[in-house]
Amino acid sequence: MTNQLTDEIMAKAKNIKLVIFDVDGVLTDGGLYFTDDGREMKKFNVKDGLGISLLIKHHIEVAVITGRSSVIVADRMRSLGVNHVYQGRLNKLETYENLKAALQIEDQHVAFVGDDLVDIPIMEKCGLAVAVADAHESVIAKACWVVSKKGGDGAARQVCDVLMESHNISVDGYVFSGQQ
Repeated sequence: MTNQLTDEIMAKAKNIKLVIFDVDGVLTDGGLYFTDDGREMKKFNVKDGLGISLLIKHHIEVAVITGRSSVIVADRMRSLGVNHVYQGRLNKLETYENLKAALQIEDQHVAFVGDDLVDIPIMEKCGLAVAVADAHESVIAKACWVVSKKGGDGAARQVCDVLMESHNISVDGYVFSGQQ
């Protein structure tokens, strides 16, 4: 596990064709917010969203696998163009294996970003295991790379930027250059 962006991490990132994000605690801050009438709310980071959209635009597949189910998540992922959305999946590894088979992708071509214990089985198999800064200590111990940002606070964008840099993707003249 390292917080530093090493040559080894960049080499692994260059091979990634699919990045999978957990939702609660990775794309959100992990908080559960409810209105007085019982409706659930979630806070997503707009910078994370742009990073995800840019990956998709540049032909890097994006998926989410989450243990909870939420209309909010489905709507947000649809708005970003994420076609692989798996909710209510307590056995994330089974979903991971099915997704890899459907996309005909090998483990070394998959990055996974997680924060809690249910994410470890995928992290142990994928090519680039990433933890958010505020992940459970056991998840941090399994990660190849721990980003400096917390879940819901730009962690996903850090991953997206590194993937774009490793794939030599420029966006409107901006070339990603190790500023993660």
